[in-house]
Amino acid sequence: MFTGIVQTKAQLTVIRDKAQFRQLTLTAPPHNLKQLERGASIAINGVCLTVTDFDSEAGWVCFDVIAETLSKTNLGQLTQGAEVNFERSLSFGSELGGHIVSGHIQTTAVITELNKTADNCAMRLKLAPEYMRFILSKGFIAVEGCSLTVGETYPDGFSLYLIPETLAITTLGQKQVGDRLNIELDQQTQTIVLTVERIIAERFSSQ
Repeated sequence: MFTGIVQTKAQLTVIRDKAQFRQLTLTAPPHNLKQLERGASIAINGVCLTVTDFDSEAGWVCFDVIAETLSKTNLGQLTQGAEVNFERSLSFGSELGGHIVSGHIQTTAVITELNKTADNCAMRLKLAPEYMRFILSKGFIAVEGCSLTVGETYPDGFSLYLIPETLAITTLGQKQVGDRLNIELDQQTQTIVLTVERIIAERFSSQ
């Protein structure tokens, strides 16, 4: 599990593509790899990946990415040299500064509008309509692994308002119109909506 509070940015240094499979090697600050073990979980752009190899002193870590993950996320679109958001998994006693995030990406959204000022960044994203019933104004959402608060909602998407700190420590400050971002819906909201829909459907079907 994760909090959606990105700890650092890592750089993609090596990509090895195979049939329906991709191996990624990232460089990250050595202090972010302390006490790491093979099999540990790290969120890369919000995607929960398993560490297959690493060198904490040299500052690199490897992951295998299967076809299902490549099809549901933007990891298949990454190129060598790209920066990604990096978050180690939540440990017992850690401060929960964002919201509970699983690292299981449901879909992606496309940036359709981007307005930056010295102190703010307004971003509008287009999302498939079937997911919009889980998006609530002022509710939680994880975008590229970042725990964020939804601004306005629309039939085909939603808006975000990003502060300078978020833009500086994550890759969201580098994004442009047309970029595709990983989306993880808030699990509690999703559970409540699906439960209410099921109860209503059962009541109407029994009448």
